[in-house]
Amino acid sequence: MKSKKIIEFKKEIKFLSNKKRAKNSQRFFKTGSGEYGEGDVFLGIKTPIQRKIAKKYNDFNFQELKELLKSNIHCYRFIALIILIDKFGKSKEKEKKKIFNFYLKNIKGINNWDLVDISAPKILGNYLLNKNKNLLFLLAKSKNLWKKRIAIISTYQFIENNLFQPTFKIAELLLHDEHDLIHKAVGWMLREVGNRNQETEEIFLKKYVNFMPRTMLRYAIEKFSKNKRIFYLSQKQIKFDEK
Repeated sequence: MKSKKIIEFKKEIKFLSNKKRAKNSQRFFKTGSGEYGEGDVFLGIKTPIQRKIAKKYNDFNFQELKELLKSNIHCYRFIALIILIDKFGKSKEKEKKKIFNFYLKNIKGINNWDLVDISAPKILGNYLLNKNKNLLFLLAKSKNLWKKRIAIISTYQFIENNLFQPTFKIAELLLHDEHDLIHKAVGWMLREVGNRNQETEEIFLKKYVNFMPRTMLRYAIEKFSKNKRIFYLSQKQIKFDEK
């Protein structure tokens, strides 16, 4: 039986939906047949409004959040993750562990790039900051696009704390991935390392520049000087099977 809060929540969401904006989001998030967001349903509610709704329903329990994360409606999952992030930030270690485990058990619902990007660093990355990080290496080796993106994006939390090696290790694992969303994510995290320590990023780049997809490389060197960008982009690209 659905809780009264869930029923009230869904009524409010339905009232706020916007068909025109939803149609644009369907295209932007690639929800067509065979695309990475296939089956994802958008209702056209702006992100700031979704965040306001998350504050209103921030007392949802795990069962209610689980129901939202199982839905194919994107904003349900987005709002559930915003609530979960807020709970995590306010919790002590024991409760943080519960949220961390809940996140992993419901990882199937974290299946578009914005959902990954808002939640992975703040929950997985935060929880694992001072702990064993083998879980992220396992996720990076998954065949699932979103688990791989979760693995690399989680390291943003480490980067913010000047811990760069996990990012490099996962970047190595994903270096030959075929998906554009992984190329962008890895390049983004390498760029974030460079924003804090460009010399350290360049050690990695000089080792792997010949094997990096162009998109990954362009993201990684975006903040470099013009001459350095030209230098890296001029390096010959070698396919993995040519090594």
